[in-house]
Amino acid sequence: MHSTPHPALPVGRGLAYVSLAATAWGTAGAAAALLYQGSGLGPVALTFWRTFGGLLLLLAVRAARRHRTGSATGTGPLPTETPRRRATRVAVTGIALAVFQAAYFASVEATGLAVGTVITMGAGPVLIAIGARLTMGERLGASGVLAVGGALSGLLILVLGGEGATTVRPAGVGYALLSAAACAVMTLATRRFGRGGGSDPYASTISAFAVGALCLLPLAAAEGLWPHLHDLGRSLLLLVYIAAIPTALAYGLYFAGLAAVRAATASVVSLIEPVSAAAIAVLFLGERLTTSTAAGTAVLLTAVAALAVTEARGRGRRLG
Repeated sequence: MHSTPHPALPVGRGLAYVSLAATAWGTAGAAAALLYQGSGLGPVALTFWRTFGGLLLLLAVRAARRHRTGSATGTGPLPTETPRRRATRVAVTGIALAVFQAAYFASVEATGLAVGTVITMGAGPVLIAIGARLTMGERLGASGVLAVGGALSGLLILVLGGEGATTVRPAGVGYALLSAAACAVMTLATRRFGRGGGSDPYASTISAFAVGALCLLPLAAAEGLWPHLHDLGRSLLLLVYIAAIPTALAYGLYFAGLAAVRAATASVVSLIEPVSAAAIAVLFLGERLTTSTAAGTAVLLTAVAALAVTEARGRGRRLG
């Protein structure tokens, strides 16, 4: 017997969507690191432009779809979702999205792309697994508990094992953990409200981005909204890339995939992001992973991979 209603989107396609989204996300931090070098933008302003630009692109795509089909199909809430439920979902998801992105970019700025991404995306599955157990009754079992414990051990090694202040900075770790917590809230809310296909993922993404942009605008204005005129072309090119690929495209795929994929499973698939981000940081941005940092990263990702195995086995027993 299924633990949740059968989703309209096939599970295989949902997994593919989440995988593609994670791959695209892996390049966002690298683009942000390049922007920090000359644009003068801070993490909140960068997050605002990412969210606002992604919103404009999604609205343009929706307009093109409506023009091509001659209808508004797929652009609003489905009849099974009440206005109150939709408003709650949009508010929670939009605010969590804004905090998730801003805190992540702040972590990259403070402690580097590799460490910031690994902590954010390594702690995320742990928080999601715990949250899914508390809010949706998704059981982990003994092996799942051991995997969570291993992930926490890896995180502890990563945080405490840095060789000097240039490796792991406490402020960056704090921002990364805040980002992971917001990601957990966003994932769990999307999964919980998306059960049974009661909402349109495309419209949900647009609404969440609109809420996020509104929340970020006053904070971004206070931080400094406009990039420096020096090297403006390069800054604009990077902003367009961030808005288009790891934002509009990736979040559209991710929210659609969550309608068919369990919350903890989606978080594990998203480990594609820290692996690719760490590789980019070391190979192209000149960041250095110390022995202790590499060991903590390995323990953390191995534990979360074990959590993936637990998820797959648990799902197989429920479907059988």
